[in-house]
Amino acid sequence: MDDYLQRLPGFVDVIGSAMETILTNILLIGQIPAPTFQEKVRTAVFLERLADFQVDECTTDGYRNPIAIIRGTSRAKPPIFVVAHLDTAYEKTVDHNYTVKEKTISGSGILDNSVGVGALLSLPEIFRRLELTFESDIVLAGVIQSIGKGNLRGIRHLLKTWSTPIRGAVIVEGGELGRLNYYSDGMIRGEIICRIKKTEGQAHGTKVNAILVLNQVINEILELRLPQRPRSEIIIGKITGGIKHGVSAQEAKLGFEIRSDSDKMVRMLHNDIKDIIDGISHEYDVDLGLSTVSNVNAARLKFNHPLVKAATQVMETLGLNPVSEPSESELSIFLSRKIPAVTLGVTHGKHYLDQYSTMAIAPAFKGLAQIIGVIMAINNGVCDER
Repeated sequence: MDDYLQRLPGFVDVIGSAMETILTNILLIGQIPAPTFQEKVRTAVFLERLADFQVDECTTDGYRNPIAIIRGTSRAKPPIFVVAHLDTAYEKTVDHNYTVKEKTISGSGILDNSVGVGALLSLPEIFRRLELTFESDIVLAGVIQSIGKGNLRGIRHLLKTWSTPIRGAVIVEGGELGRLNYYSDGMIRGEIICRIKKTEGQAHGTKVNAILVLNQVINEILELRLPQRPRSEIIIGKITGGIKHGVSAQEAKLGFEIRSDSDKMVRMLHNDIKDIIDGISHEYDVDLGLSTVSNVNAARLKFNHPLVKAATQVMETLGLNPVSEPSESELSIFLSRKIPAVTLGVTHGKHYLDQYSTMAIAPAFKGLAQIIGVIMAINNGVCDER
């Protein structure tokens, strides 16, 4: 067994001794609203907190992604990236006060992704307590404009403009502890908006109902034949519309997502949906618009890639059972640029997408130990050319 694997179980207790620092970081960052495109305040606190931990460099890139660098001992080794997205799905009007109990913390966006960012902020202090140094520089990046309409713009810009090779990366998400993502599906996330054309002199709308028109769109999407290979699916995730119970809806919106391990199949299905929309638009004489919210390309590491094997060993050493599934996140951008990377979860929780989501405190210490273990594996060369 590699030396760093033997040391991992002992790391958990040392990390637990830093509980006050870890929880403070989670609370400081999490109680600052940061909806996508409005992460400025959270970015400033992220940098201030890392400066307090006396990292070697704090800065922002040209896109305002906050970055901290812990210098390694070798100038010949490329840097290792550790990344967490700063934005959340909750507007500033939502209550961001967290409830702290003996074993849990609850509040808006805590699992997506305040825990991940808090873990990232805690790494410099944990490295000191564990007396760890690395050959590579460790780049701690809190990326902006990640989720939803942000379309991963923060990480796309950061990697596009980074001037040196990157040795490997760990993407940190709040949950679920045990996740090991090493591949991404191709994906297009879109919106269909139906607007009823109004006729002159109409006082109370029209018999055509925007919600029912979108219902017809859904029916025709569900009739599309999806292949078992390449694996493909269309998810109808969101529908809104109308203003009053007794009035036909004049406008409605449908959110959907196409996923496949084939980019070609994603494009084909998107074209099929566009044809459906064009046909129904003419048939019902309504305005139907299709827009793309976000998209990523399919990319993967193989299961036998040394990074995947090392991450699996780290997790199993800590008593975790790795669970793998596709992740359409920062991971896809690293992999599409041929940079080895995995996504890991920090802790267990519940009500992930709820305003009152809850994280478990104690498992986070093991979650941080696995992140450090994977960083050590990359530093030992598992991502280097063989």
